[in-house]
Amino acid sequence: MNAFLTVIPIILIRYGLLNVINKESLKRASLFAPLVGREKVAFWVYQITTTIILLYLLLLKIKTDSEWFYIGLIVYSIGLILYAVSTVNYAKPKMNGINLNGLYQVSRNPMYVAYFIYFLGCVFLTRSGVLLALLISFQISVHWIILSEERWCIREFGEEYIKYMNKVRRYI
Repeated sequence: MNAFLTVIPIILIRYGLLNVINKESLKRASLFAPLVGREKVAFWVYQITTTIILLYLLLLKIKTDSEWFYIGLIVYSIGLILYAVSTVNYAKPKMNGINLNGLYQVSRNPMYVAYFIYFLGCVFLTRSGVLLALLISFQISVHWIILSEERWCIREFGEEYIKYMNKVRRYI
């Protein structure tokens, strides 16, 4: 089975579910905080690795001949569920724009965490070392993007966001 099939649910969640729940959130999700220094490089690494990962999945097959398939299926499913839940939470921020509901009470970045878990499931399903290397590069770049988003949120929301940062972890 072609591994690109694993991408279809994530696209439906990202664009379909978000659009159905709140069209403004879809626009908000496509914006990036202002980038400085190394964050600009990280942005391009993020964009390029995301594109390569998605295209590379076109070339890969899901391997069902070992226990890694079941591990991958579980990790992949957890990633999709977390991504869907965090997407719903993202679509319904407080009036001031800060997301404090659902998974955002546990992680300031549950969509990024879920995305990583989802891709890790794809790594297990395909048993691809190249995909794992791309995922690591992707995740390092995500960290720099998150730093820029946090700086923007502090500027935008001030003390309320700083209190949120002190209360809720960046990842998990």
